[in-house]
Amino acid sequence: MRGSGRVRDGEDARAAAESAAEPLDLVGVGIGPFNLSLAALGDGVPGLRCAFYEQRPAFRWHPGLLIEGATLQVPFLADLVTLADPASPWSFLRFLRERERLFPFYFAERFHIERAEYDAYCRWVSEGVPGLHFGHQVDAVRWNAEQELFEVDFTQLDAHGEAEALGRSYARNVVLGIGTAPYVPQALRPLAQAPSVPVYHSSEYLEHREELLAAGHVTVIGSGQSGAEVFLDLLRRRPVGRERLRWLTRSGAFAPMEYSKLGLEHFTPDYTRYFRGLSERVRDGLLPRQWQLHKAVDAETLAAVHDELYRRAQALADGGGEGDCGGGWPDAVLTPGVRVRTAGRGGRSGLELHVEHTEQEERGVLTTDAVVLATGYTERATDGMLAALHPYLRRDGSDRPLVDEEYRLVLDRAVAGAVFVQNAERHTHGVGAPDLGLAAYRSAVILNAVTGRESYPLPRRTAFTRFGLRGERSGAAGAAGPAGRSATVGV
Repeated sequence: MRGSGRVRDGEDARAAAESAAEPLDLVGVGIGPFNLSLAALGDGVPGLRCAFYEQRPAFRWHPGLLIEGATLQVPFLADLVTLADPASPWSFLRFLRERERLFPFYFAERFHIERAEYDAYCRWVSEGVPGLHFGHQVDAVRWNAEQELFEVDFTQLDAHGEAEALGRSYARNVVLGIGTAPYVPQALRPLAQAPSVPVYHSSEYLEHREELLAAGHVTVIGSGQSGAEVFLDLLRRRPVGRERLRWLTRSGAFAPMEYSKLGLEHFTPDYTRYFRGLSERVRDGLLPRQWQLHKAVDAETLAAVHDELYRRAQALADGGGEGDCGGGWPDAVLTPGVRVRTAGRGGRSGLELHVEHTEQEERGVLTTDAVVLATGYTERATDGMLAALHPYLRRDGSDRPLVDEEYRLVLDRAVAGAVFVQNAERHTHGVGAPDLGLAAYRSAVILNAVTGRESYPLPRRTAFTRFGLRGERSGAAGAAGPAGRSATVGV
């Protein structure tokens, strides 16, 4: 807990007593897109009492990656609410109407909107939905067995992020939506943590873009969408013939995202149900093989990279540009299948990357002046916040929390309330866990569980693909079973 600000003991006790006397139905920890979706849909449930806490002063969605022209990888219909409630006042189309951009958007014929516009939409929702408390850091969540309520302790922060006051809420249910943190590989952590060393995670890209453009040579590590967007942006902004860029990835290729219509059915509730029904061993083996569903690059971005490289090659062959890497080729090297073993400072303030090519089984040293790590994200640790609940948590064979079909942590029966999770259940629910397209559906499932009724009707079937045989029943071809699957199987 930061700072030392405190409310007076009498006021603190009185506020706690009043909160316990009229507890909240749901407290949300963190306000990213997923909990914002839950808050927006919760606003449409009569009588539901909610509060959501976020330590940041306001909503921002990946501000370091709001590169001009970069688009979402999901259609605009995958906003915070539409796939659960198309009539919600918090839809993206309602946002456009409020901004008087509905007709321009209609004529633009855009199915995938820019990231910056999605961020603006979410900020609009965050400023209108009631019960959102920014500048509030949740410190601990405990189960009060006597009152059969969760105690949620928080610190209210001032404009400088320092403690201003302490508070406590009581709730029947809690939902964790604290998001993910930038992942830095072990080999590069010493450099990334050292002051004044230009090694930055892609989440900080825009903050350091001018510095990177001024650097003599830049290396981008990671072949996901963020890596491609950063490489493309740097490529477009550096002089023709003097690009001095390198793009490395452990993957065997700069591969396109699986974006076929049937392939996208892996991001449906039907596939989530199928995945949950698999054994832990099978799930753990399946996830790494599905990397092209969510860790690759959309084909349009890959095409844009190639087009830009070709344009520069043509300009150099025609005598344009400020240099020549040889034969009219731009000074940009793209190499897949490379793993960074170690890294350190080199001579003249440069950086050295000790690398290994996995297929050639060869090692080498690459020099560069700055590095951008497009190495993804990892789930934020909740050990401190949920320390008091650890004895109640049920875990799988790899010591990960078990999560049931309604996104609840599986707790000991002594805990009558529920702790739900958002984007922390990939090991139990599959590749759709971090996908924005399932945000509204998951929020609706959670709200139905909290209210104990069908506050939001959910579809029984969401995919043409039948992902498995288990649970199928005999009957008329094409009939839907109780889990939303076809009742008959043809093999």
